[in-house]
Amino acid sequence: MSQWQAERGSVAVSLGEQMSDWEERPRFSTRPARHRPRRRRRERVRREVTPEEQAYQEARRRADRKLSFVRHFVCYAFTLAFLLVVTRGVFVPAIVGLSWGIGLSMHFFQAIVAPELRRKWIQSEVQREVRRTVTRQRREASGDKTRSLEQLSASIAHEIRNPITAAKSLVQQMGEDPGSNENVEYAAVALEELDRVERSISHLLRYAREEDVEIKTTRLEEVVAGALETLRDRVQKAGVEVDSKVDAPGELEGDPDKLRRVFINLIGNALDALTEAGISRPRIDLGVGENLAGTEVWASVRDNGPGIDPERQDKIFTPFYTSRAEGTGLGLAITRKLVEAHGGAIELTSSPEKGTEFLLSFPKTQNGGGDR
Repeated sequence: MSQWQAERGSVAVSLGEQMSDWEERPRFSTRPARHRPRRRRRERVRREVTPEEQAYQEARRRADRKLSFVRHFVCYAFTLAFLLVVTRGVFVPAIVGLSWGIGLSMHFFQAIVAPELRRKWIQSEVQREVRRTVTRQRREASGDKTRSLEQLSASIAHEIRNPITAAKSLVQQMGEDPGSNENVEYAAVALEELDRVERSISHLLRYAREEDVEIKTTRLEEVVAGALETLRDRVQKAGVEVDSKVDAPGELEGDPDKLRRVFINLIGNALDALTEAGISRPRIDLGVGENLAGTEVWASVRDNGPGIDPERQDKIFTPFYTSRAEGTGLGLAITRKLVEAHGGAIELTSSPEKGTEFLLSFPKTQNGGGDR
């Protein structure tokens, strides 16, 4: 008997170890492995629901809720009718109808009334929040516009008042001593100051008016070449080396005259920066190409000049902001306006002592086409 008990104990211990090993093993689904990746692929490939499909699903949910209530109401009515026939009285049907009617009323509220109330309350809250947000945004935009107009007005007054004050002072000195030999020099300086005023007003009018962009098929390569040809004498006089790299012709719909003015401004600014800095080997790199998708064309103007400080980069496109004594501060502002009139964008990359690069991008086609 003892031997039999020992054998049974050993068997029990062995079975216990096997059961513990089985519990420690990770459990897997009994579904064949070949079906699981297919289900995951079906879950991954989920297309977005269109507004029509979303509206249909919402309408179907409302219809299901109403049908559920109708089924409940029909069952309630038939039950009461059956009780009236069987009991031949109203006491039992009244008790059942009253108790069941409470649940039927709750069902009606949940299925019919509550969804409509929820929809109306959500719509009301959304409209209130949208009005509040729009009002705040309009207030902020109005404040920004007012500050911009104030800054622009101050800049205009500064640019016009200073030359006029200088010219007025010179004319007064000429009037005090009409026979002075210095009057000729005073008159020349006064004329220069008045020319500066005229130039500032001319640039301001050009900046303020809407640009009429005549859309036609244009090659950015030819536009850049035309701008470079216009400035050829200045380039040769300054001894600047110009390297043009064309990855693609850059065909787009745009106004070649307005685009040529853009690159004349950018290349002219690069020439001024190189000349004023006295770079030993001045260089300008021009590039034209297209993006990989073929939807945009780009052009770049890069120089090896002194660069632009980070503090000035934020103000460089601001009207009347300039670091040159003879500059009007409207060249780059007009440049950005012309670029944006073509639906494009202009980006500045610069660091002191490493040069400056302007990168321009334009869509190949203009929305709407025609003259603008």
